[in-house]
Amino acid sequence: MESHKVKKKNRVPIRALIQVASVAAGVQFGWALQLSLLTPYVQELGIPHAWASFIWLCGPISGMIVQPIVGHYSDSCTSSYGRRRPFILSGAALVVVAVLIIGYSADLGYLLGDELMGATRPRAVLIFVFGFWVLDMANNTLQGPCRALLADFTGKDQKRNRRANAFFSLFMALGNILGFATGAYDGWYKVFKFTHTKACDIACANLKSAFLLGVTILLITTFLSVTAASEIPFDPKNAVKRTASKSVTQPLLTGKPADEISSSAAGGESSDDDDDEDEHESEALFWELMGALRDLPRPMWCILFVTALTWIAWFPFLLFDTDWMGREVYGGEPSDPIRSNFYYDGVHMGSLGLLLNSVVLGLSSLCIDFVCRKLGSSYVWGIANVIMAACFIGTGVVTRAAAQAAALNPGAGPPDYVIYSALVIFSILGAPLAVTYSVPYSLTATYTEKVGGGQGLSVGLLNLAIVAPQMVVSVGSGPWDELFGGGNMPAFLFGAGAAFIGGIAAVLLLPRPPPDFTTRNSLRRTHSSPIP
Repeated sequence: MESHKVKKKNRVPIRALIQVASVAAGVQFGWALQLSLLTPYVQELGIPHAWASFIWLCGPISGMIVQPIVGHYSDSCTSSYGRRRPFILSGAALVVVAVLIIGYSADLGYLLGDELMGATRPRAVLIFVFGFWVLDMANNTLQGPCRALLADFTGKDQKRNRRANAFFSLFMALGNILGFATGAYDGWYKVFKFTHTKACDIACANLKSAFLLGVTILLITTFLSVTAASEIPFDPKNAVKRTASKSVTQPLLTGKPADEISSSAAGGESSDDDDDEDEHESEALFWELMGALRDLPRPMWCILFVTALTWIAWFPFLLFDTDWMGREVYGGEPSDPIRSNFYYDGVHMGSLGLLLNSVVLGLSSLCIDFVCRKLGSSYVWGIANVIMAACFIGTGVVTRAAAQAAALNPGAGPPDYVIYSALVIFSILGAPLAVTYSVPYSLTATYTEKVGGGQGLSVGLLNLAIVAPQMVVSVGSGPWDELFGGGNMPAFLFGAGAAFIGGIAAVLLLPRPPPDFTTRNSLRRTHSSPIP
């Protein structure tokens, strides 16, 4: 009883968890700008639609490499400032550099010899791609330690872990709302007049201004996050391993410093066995990651499998949602002077749809903890994926209705019922997006605590199930769409199929009772006996 009181006294308060999670708003603000503005912008620089998706290969490739490495080293970082915060600050600094490169890519390309009236600006494209690569690397450096820090501060308390991830999802929604609202406004060049230059037209100046706003918000939220609560520095001399009863699943996260999280985060608990030292620290990181994947327990493989299917479904829509509004719904074309106005009207309406999506995302984030306790995380995840599948099929219905309206009345733009239907789809998708941003991380963090692993590496491994699908989508969606006429529908419908299969898999494969329903008594029994 006394140890329980000490644990409650020393744990990080809810307000500090909220402050730590606030960095998600700054990160997601930048992602929102990327998703709403960059696909149209790269086409303005001269990259054809069929190849625009290859630009997004930067994210998954850097994520596949960066997140596991950052997770591993943040688990064993000996900095006096803590394990996670040095990586969070480094990631934020890289974001600032990347945003400046992207925002000024057109200006730099012009200085290096690009022709303003040319069909393609090759130097600006190269600078943009480099900046985009750095930006995705920076975001991956930043996001993993943020999630791991939340897991560190909640420890074995599953209720607080769910709440912390819900806060993170809520701030992601807030960042989306601000980011998409910023992307939907086309008058930023009037506010930041210095962004409008000879090489950077109004659309470019708006993008540049929006990203400068994003940097400001990120710096503020990063400061709030790293000053929320103190991490106790990791001392490898005092590191101990979990008990032998957990050794069957220990390879999952060989990168964890086995001393428990800071006493401020988990009430000063420590593991029972002081005999084993850091024999794994001498292993090469590559083999450590391979070992983690090779010996991954079945429940974690199920979580990764459902995560992969979920993101195969999401990525086509997330990459091309505003492009879909501009092309299929509004019938525009960015390279056609006559139809370009329709395209950009559609892009701005798509940004409004993403704004509505983010509002629903935020509201849904407030309900996730309650719904998961009532229905179970696996059922919530499965239902969310089925809703996704229905919405992606709905985009095909809207596209067909827009095409029929355009055939009857060419040049008039889409009728109101088509626009409203598209906005409804955007809005409904906010609910499953909240589940995607929260439930997989909550399940992973809970399971990791039960088997005795490092939260940093666990988030890195979960990220592999996100970036691998993104690589598939980035490589295949553009040529796949081009094969079927150049639109976005084939990729969207493929995503609908993946979402439906993922929903069925979530219900059938994820362990039940789900980890977040384990009682304190059964959790103590689990720690005292081998895991089957």
